[in-house]
Amino acid sequence: MNNAVYRFSEPINEPILGYLPESEERKKLEKELEKQSSEQIEIPLIIGGKEIRTGKIGKVVMPHNHSHVLATYHMATENEVKLAIDEALKAKENWMNLSWIDRASIMNKAAELISKKYRFVINAATMLGQNKNVFQAEIDAACEVIDYLRFNSYYASEIYKEQPSSNFDNINRLEYRPLEGFIYTISPFNFTAIASNLNASVAVMGNTTVWKPATTSLLSSYYIMKVFMEAGLPNGVINFVPGSGSLISNIVLNHKELAGIHFTGSTETFNTLWETTSKNIRNYISYPKLVGETGGKDFIFAHNSANPLELATAIVRGGFEYQGQKCSAASRTYIPKSIWDETKKIILKMVSEIKVGDVRDYNNFVNAVIDENSFDNIMSYIEKAKNAPDAEILIGGKGNKSKGYFVMPTVILTTNPHFVTMEEEIFGPVMTIYVYEDSEFENTLKICDKTSPYALTGSIFANDKYAMIQACKILRYSAGNFYINDKPSGAMIGEQPFGGARGSGTNDKAGSHLNLLRWTSPRTIKETLIPATDFRYAYMDK
Repeated sequence: MNNAVYRFSEPINEPILGYLPESEERKKLEKELEKQSSEQIEIPLIIGGKEIRTGKIGKVVMPHNHSHVLATYHMATENEVKLAIDEALKAKENWMNLSWIDRASIMNKAAELISKKYRFVINAATMLGQNKNVFQAEIDAACEVIDYLRFNSYYASEIYKEQPSSNFDNINRLEYRPLEGFIYTISPFNFTAIASNLNASVAVMGNTTVWKPATTSLLSSYYIMKVFMEAGLPNGVINFVPGSGSLISNIVLNHKELAGIHFTGSTETFNTLWETTSKNIRNYISYPKLVGETGGKDFIFAHNSANPLELATAIVRGGFEYQGQKCSAASRTYIPKSIWDETKKIILKMVSEIKVGDVRDYNNFVNAVIDENSFDNIMSYIEKAKNAPDAEILIGGKGNKSKGYFVMPTVILTTNPHFVTMEEEIFGPVMTIYVYEDSEFENTLKICDKTSPYALTGSIFANDKYAMIQACKILRYSAGNFYINDKPSGAMIGEQPFGGARGSGTNDKAGSHLNLLRWTSPRTIKETLIPATDFRYAYMDK
């Protein structure tokens, strides 16, 4: 029996491969892209370690060529959802009693498998199925997935070593129990890493899950599930259940042993989950823990001391990387009048040089949005700007869905800081800019703070330190991740724990020990070495 007290060392972030022309990684990725483009796989449910085919079929298509089917997938019926819950509960006892070091070892093996064996499989699936270009896929589907898995083991080490003090006559311990019941995980389309981490962060702390993956990211999610299984994850710890969100949630949320929900998606969906669990609160054996990262209306705010070139670069990268389909993507900008003209020229030049198209053409900075509903929603906001007296399209404003769901990167200028595209989440390549008088810096900061119901990410561009501090203070509750002289996206695990408040979620900071703590139910254990033998205390003696 190994009785060593083991502690995982703090890892370093997975190196980002460059995919330069003629590089070995580029050749391997292109080979995998060709393979996945030329085949059509079948995606089953995976429940209790077994593949299940229901015969109720859906399709996974390329967003940039929606007539091209990458996979068919089986959808859960009521029976499979109930089975997944049963399997999660059945696996719980052995999994939570396994040494946490062994649980973490499985996660680290999964990280190694992705780093060394399946990197190009996961990246290609993310590129083709979710329409991320090569760089966006590499930093997400490879590096961030790996970083979550490795850093969570280190954070678990830090949590488990935290123990209370003891006196000579007693020994005090803190036991970090997993939650009592199962966890319902609901992952979004836009980050393969989030799909992985919603389950892995929960499981490493001894919990088991019922996983509802997003339909539009099923290809990469399926490969992630297969990697977990190859890494040695026991049957039933994570149960992969594609299908209708309403059907699955209706069963899961009414189960008495629902212990928690780990969610990333829309604010409206999370609100519905919260409302439903609240109505069912008397039916549960314990209060479920709800952890959600939801919407955002992320901002870039410039002071007149900002550098126009740096500001423009942040606007273009922050707003248009991955077609603006990041919850952290910048979508509203406040620029002082004195630097607007110069900044405008740079923005328009940069956007005019952006190429849009197939992810397999590495010259394309912008690719297709995820599906037709997303395309139609984005274009509806662009039409509002075209028809509004207080807004104008500076560049872009066009879309085409005949072959793929392509929206041209669009910059809107408004004279109204409360124009609809300044306030509402669009989730597409649309940036709205409001130009303010330099003397109105403080008042405009206050407008920025109160404009949106969200509070996920934001940034200030300034070379005046006093202005930086003033913005940081006024925007204290406007963003859970705040950036100074940088775009408000691209949080690194181990460096910037991620999450926001207000309408952006519970701010439980994925990529840190704070998130892992949410999946524990601590128990204090006190052992008295010599118990008392008289009910009376000394002060009672005469």
